[in-house]
Amino acid sequence: MTILEKIKSGFLLFDGAMGTMLIKSGLKPGEIPEKLCITDPDRIINIHRAYLDAGCDVVSANTFGANPFKFDNYEEIIKAALDCANEAVCLAKAENDGRDCYVALDIGSTGEMLRPAGDLVFEDAVSAFAKVINAGKDSADVVLIETMNDLYELKAAVLAAKENCDLPVIASVVFNEKKTLMTGADPAAVVAMLEGLGVDALGMNCSLGPKQLKNIVPDILKYASVPVLVQPNAGIPSVVDGKTVYDVTAEEFADDVAEIASMGARILGGCCGTSPEYIRLLREKLDSLTPLPVTKKDFTLVSSYTHAVDICDVPVLIGERINPTGKAKFKQALRDGDIDYIMNEAFAQTEKGVHILDVNVGLPEIDEPAVLTETVKRIQAVIDLPLQLDTSDPVALERAMRIYNGKPLVNSVNGKQESMREVLPLVKKYGGALVALTLDENGIPGTAEGRYKIAKRIVDEAEKYGIDKKDIIVDTLAMAVSSDKNGALTTLQSIRLIKERLGVGTCLGVSNISFGLPDRPAVNSAFFSMALACGLDAAIINPYSFPMMSAYYSGCALTGKDDGFARYIEFASLNETQEKPKEAKEQKPGLQDAIIKGQGAKAAQITTDMIKTEDPLDVINNYIVPALDYVGTGFENGRFYLPQLLMSAEAAQSAFDIIKKTIPTSQQKSGHKILLATVKGDIHDIGKNIVRVLLENYGYDVIDLGRDVDKEAILEAVTANDVKMVGLSALMTTTVPAMEEAIKLLNEKCPDVKVTVGGAVLTQEYADMIGADFYSKEAMATVRYAEKLFKGE
Repeated sequence: MTILEKIKSGFLLFDGAMGTMLIKSGLKPGEIPEKLCITDPDRIINIHRAYLDAGCDVVSANTFGANPFKFDNYEEIIKAALDCANEAVCLAKAENDGRDCYVALDIGSTGEMLRPAGDLVFEDAVSAFAKVINAGKDSADVVLIETMNDLYELKAAVLAAKENCDLPVIASVVFNEKKTLMTGADPAAVVAMLEGLGVDALGMNCSLGPKQLKNIVPDILKYASVPVLVQPNAGIPSVVDGKTVYDVTAEEFADDVAEIASMGARILGGCCGTSPEYIRLLREKLDSLTPLPVTKKDFTLVSSYTHAVDICDVPVLIGERINPTGKAKFKQALRDGDIDYIMNEAFAQTEKGVHILDVNVGLPEIDEPAVLTETVKRIQAVIDLPLQLDTSDPVALERAMRIYNGKPLVNSVNGKQESMREVLPLVKKYGGALVALTLDENGIPGTAEGRYKIAKRIVDEAEKYGIDKKDIIVDTLAMAVSSDKNGALTTLQSIRLIKERLGVGTCLGVSNISFGLPDRPAVNSAFFSMALACGLDAAIINPYSFPMMSAYYSGCALTGKDDGFARYIEFASLNETQEKPKEAKEQKPGLQDAIIKGQGAKAAQITTDMIKTEDPLDVINNYIVPALDYVGTGFENGRFYLPQLLMSAEAAQSAFDIIKKTIPTSQQKSGHKILLATVKGDIHDIGKNIVRVLLENYGYDVIDLGRDVDKEAILEAVTANDVKMVGLSALMTTTVPAMEEAIKLLNEKCPDVKVTVGGAVLTQEYADMIGADFYSKEAMATVRYAEKLFKGE
């Protein structure tokens, strides 16, 4: 049977940790695991066979790091790795006629951070993953994209897989103890994006042990309509007698993962530290269990890179102000390419409490595909709200959907055949919740029954493309009552009828109702309250309007959708009494505000003005560093996410660049030198690069040796540059011994040098065991350690 048929019939068991077994078999520090597929294939085959003998159904080829960024001969390595895996599977099948077992093309991170947080362009990431897919697709049964920390890179990998092969795709991420990815995504955001992209299964692996992942499993299962994969580590690593060991025994692991299976996970296996014995005992446990059915979930989710919004839970507010319709200043900003004006609207609406931002940049005289794509990138770089991509241009829509980080709300499709032919394939490919307008070739029906029929036609047509009705939100269209006295009643009746008969979400552009009337806010807010009472799920509104916001919060409170009246009380406490101006004020923020919001160009301009009257060093100490501290502390407390932290750092750098021109070189840095390196054999330097950016913005002189750096090179750079602090990074268990050796050499030759370590596989205990002076659990911890180390010097 195929691997998908296998999943449907019962549990699917993956293997364990290739790296752990290679270390046990004598892998030397700095030795590259993937190269062994060519130089010592029998060693790799024997490890695969050991896991197959233990009872696994799938072996992951030794291709985790085999990508164009790491190897010039990546194609040769991938072919050799898959040959090893397939030979092991063939031998297992020969020994047990009729056994079903499979080979996974195992794909890990490129080791690069995507823009705007890093330097890698999204399409370059897609291209790199496509090369890996094409090199291995003919010799694999499934694509396993695993150990992913960044939702955006994961999207690039999934797109590459879907566009270049017909193999099933399983995607797996790495959660931390806060239940988020390194870049901030929570379980709902992960599920929303991956299911939108059409993966066949999804889940999590690495980083944590089974007991910790067990706490995250319910959050995944709550939203996932596809089979869920869980591959925990064997607990927390430590070093005993010079060897890496884990604190969860094979028996404990099997018991815990079996419990995860009984919760509803369908695909199980092991990650770091799990030998064949772990898999053997887990196989025995699974054979005594009956898997729970995989059930369809009916949440209508849209997401950003951090979180998802369920449109059919509590009514959702969509900010309408990023739209040129009726806004002369906005139109001029688009013509002038004034992205800061657009960003001001985005920030202002976010501060008003909207849940989603509508983004419409449609003007005939501009390049809408280019402007929409750039606007989406800029907003997502600094604001973590989901976006509604609002365009009638299918080219602009596809470009924006492709680079969107998450699952967007798409506005819109209508009942015209041309519209459905253009829009539905895009939603199917890229994922998204879809606004469906109740109009067609004959216009907008004047009755609720007529609008229902169009909505049903769209739902039925979407189903043909594989788009579930849970991802459709019907806009019943608010028509101006000034021209049709029954317009409001028809719209409200349509909401009730469509929700009752189709069971889908509904939305409205509320302010259309009052067109041509005086005191529009009064009419809008009354109509909004009536629509909420009819079951409206989402409203596109002006969040600067106090009557509209008052109607929203009081409506939610009165319909039982505001527990303890918490949101209403918070809103009322603001004591607003009048409608705000129609246009968001062109804010002229101070330098700290610009840095906090990640507005680099604005930070540079403000700095240019400030240094005309203030001492440049005072600007650094009184404005730039406090702003960085504010964002850094917010990141540590979970108020800011990694992309926001990095964009703030970039904005600070823009300010620094202005100041550098006015002060002597000797005063530009603290004078304290810090050396960073990813250790020998490891090419994953995302974490190191993040630390470098932050340290540089705090004024430290950073010497970055890059990745795959041997201990001798580290020592040479330390002595040549009189370095007092070293930061070492490693992602993989196979490269931690190289880190330990580098620390030993530094302690021997430069005992006064302090070493901090970080990486996904490290813990405080592990860091202590290998002789590190400090363990940096996250990027800001390294900054805090440097501040403490150099305090007073």
